[in-house]
Amino acid sequence: MIELYTWSTPNGRKVSILLEELGVPYNVHPVDIGKDEQFAPDFLKIAPNNRIPAIVDRDTGLSLMESGAIMFHLAQKHGQFLGAAEDFPQVMEWLMWQMGGFGPMLGQAHHFLQFNPEASDYAAARYGTEAQRLYGVLDRQLGGRDYVAGAGRGAYTIADMAIWPWAARFEWHRVDLRAFPNMREWYLRIADREAVQRGYQVPVFAGEIPRP
Repeated sequence: MIELYTWSTPNGRKVSILLEELGVPYNVHPVDIGKDEQFAPDFLKIAPNNRIPAIVDRDTGLSLMESGAIMFHLAQKHGQFLGAAEDFPQVMEWLMWQMGGFGPMLGQAHHFLQFNPEASDYAAARYGTEAQRLYGVLDRQLGGRDYVAGAGRGAYTIADMAIWPWAARFEWHRVDLRAFPNMREWYLRIADREAVQRGYQVPVFAGEIPRP
């Protein structure tokens, strides 16, 4: 049994989507970051960095923070969504791309384009431009492919599940997905998955999935 500590953010949704795709039982513990619940002492014991998501794997007693590490642990444990053996390096490449760029840079775009658009014209331009660049990188990777990693047209893996929740905030990034047709097709393909629709609403209903 997995104990999932999460909130309705892209990083939180990565893990709930994966758990729904795996079809394994889990308990949800909402951590309302709007109320600073991530700083509670009990949560600190599980997640020393005071960030969601985090899990406790009751089967092993393992506590984990950082969404990428959690996703790799769960996929490896259940032997799913890592692609074929020869695909594994590319799956990890795109998972790390999300962790190192697509997530952090778009997080800054959220701050300066969605929540504080008048705080700094320089910052808005910088992160708006970077958001467009990253969407372009992904669009090119998806040319002639169904999923971001793997041979042929690719396989649905944790790399897609990690990237997709950030792309689901394309409106916050001031991005028109019609300008990135390969990515738009990929986005809608994943949005139509029932497990994704369920995982998107963990731990609370947060509105329908945006549709470009």
